[in-house]
Formats: sequence, structure tokens, C-alpha cells
Amino acid sequence: ENKEEKLIEKLEVVTVPSPSPKGLPVKQYAVQSQLPVYEWPDVGSGEYDVGVVASFGRLLSEALILKFPYGVLNIHPSCLPRWRGPAPIIHTVLHGDPVAGVTIMQIRPKRFDVGPILKQEAIPVPPRSTAKDLEAVLSSLGASMLISVLKNLPASLNSGRQQPAEGVTYAPKISADTSCIKWEEQTSEQILRLYRAIGNMIPLQTLWMGNTIKLLDFVEVNSSVLADPKFSGQDGVPGSVIYHKQSQTLLVCCKDGWVGVRSVMLKKTLTATDFYNGYLHPWYQRNPQVQPSHCRFQTLRLPTKKKQEKKLLLCNSVLSS
Repeated sequence: ENKEEKLIEKLEVVTVPSPSPKGLPVKQYAVQSQLPVYEWPDVGSGEYDVGVVASFGRLLSEALILKFPYGVLNIHPSCLPRWRGPAPIIHTVLHGDPVAGVTIMQIRPKRFDVGPILKQEAIPVPPRSTAKDLEAVLSSLGASMLISVLKNLPASLNSGRQQPAEGVTYAPKISADTSCIKWEEQTSEQILRLYRAIGNMIPLQTLWMGNTIKLLDFVEVNSSVLADPKFSGQDGVPGSVIYHKQSQTLLVCCKDGWVGVRSVMLKKTLTATDFYNGYLHPWYQRNPQVQPSHCRFQTLRLPTKKKQEKKLLLCNSVLSS
């Protein structure tokens, strides 16, 4: 964009396939900006100096990498070798890391996130930061770092350093099973970190009276709520649910304390007050002698892929017969 100090003469874009006819946002931007755009594995037939990969998720062959005189760079949102893999920002938040960062590295064929480091910068993770918040900060940082490396590309490549063998951790993709809260095993801090890490993509799930319920809006439970006499007398069985009227919050017991939930989705999205009035309070009226621990959230166990495949085969055999 800087016409006086033009860095790139020609820019072309490759995206992975998308179920949407419009393609991924990067494809939409490329079309809007009148940039040539290809869909993987098509990479065009032009000649280029350097390739840049960001959140691509596909292994590049040696033959493809060798087409670029300066190789292929990767913008990876972690301080490698910590959090190699497809979900580094999520795992940074999920594990409560105090520091995050961006690494510009060279791609090596047929392996993810193992090439030499050309530039790396670390930043503190803001308190209570969500993965979405952190992604925005790291995206901006990574963009400026990339421009810096490209401006001094030969020197950057010559000064690259190998990743240390110590401190390697992996950031695998998040599955739907990760969103199922384990009330007996997870602390309040772990549940809140899980919400900040994946809540904007996959709502956290639990089981209530045989129904799957999604928990949408988590908050910390402060000391004034815990000091409430009505609340302090309740038993602390993991998964127990109590409605706190003053804060309009569902309080749920976990391994070491309580978390607050302000909205849920059952058949539709409900505030904590709506859930109490429509479901929780009527249940207690029908069962006046029971303890709150009888009316609790329980860990949702999703069927494994193997079980799902067996069910599918059974359906096919029934249909064919």
C-alpha cells in the first residue's frame, strides 16, 4: 500500500476449499482486491520469489517449496517450539500461559512447525483474555513482523536459528468432546479458561435431566456471592446448580469451587433467570424433599466415532435387507 516504498510487485493468493460458494474470508478479500486467487492444490503457474503461509493446515511438498528461490515462510502464533500444531492460540489460553507470541519461520517439507526461526516476539497475555481477543493482537503483531522480515529477506534467512529441542509442546485441533465440562475433574479456573479458549466457537456442554444443555455466558463467582448465607449452606457436590437471585446467575459447583453461568441454550437461548423460572424452580416444586445435588449438571459423554460408524453400518445393513 505504500506507493513510495513498494515492497511487493506481484501478489497472488492460495486458499483451501470452503463449503461456502464465496470461499473463505481471505478469498473474498483477494477477489475484492482484484488479486489472482487459486484453490488448493492449484497454486498457479507463475514464478514467485517467496511464499508465505498463515493458518493453512496443509503440508507442502519439497518440490513446491523449491519453486521459491527464498523458500516459504510461516507466520505461527506462538513462541515455537511451544505449541506446534493447528491450534496454538486456543492452547495458550486453555493452559493459562502468561506469555504468547508470534514466530516467523521457514517451512520444511512434509513437517509442521519445525523449521528455523527468522524472527520471534513475545507479549504478555492480558488477564481474562479470550482466544478471539488474543488472535486479534497476534494477527496485528504477525503482520508487522512479516513486513519487517520481507524488507530484509536475505539477511533474515542468513540469521535464522534452529528451534531448541527443549520446551516442545503440541496444540492439536479441538474436538467437540473438549467442550463437555467434567464437573468432578475440572477446577473453576480450568472451566473459565476453557470457556475463554473455545466458547466463541463451540459452546460448552453438559447434561441436565437427560437433556444436552449448552452453557453460553460464564462469569467468575466473587466472594460476596459466596458469603451469601442462603448460598453458604448448600452442599458442594460437583455439578450442583443453584440460582442466585441478586446476581441473576446460575452457580454451578465444580471440583474446587463454583462458576457462574448467565445464559444457557436448551430448546432456545435462555437467561439464567428464565432457566430458573421455566425449569429449575418447577422441578424443585415437584420434588420439594430432595437436595440440590439431585438436580445437577452431569458430564456429557459424546459417542465415539467408532460407535457412530457401527450405527451407520447397522442402518445400512437394515436398509439393504
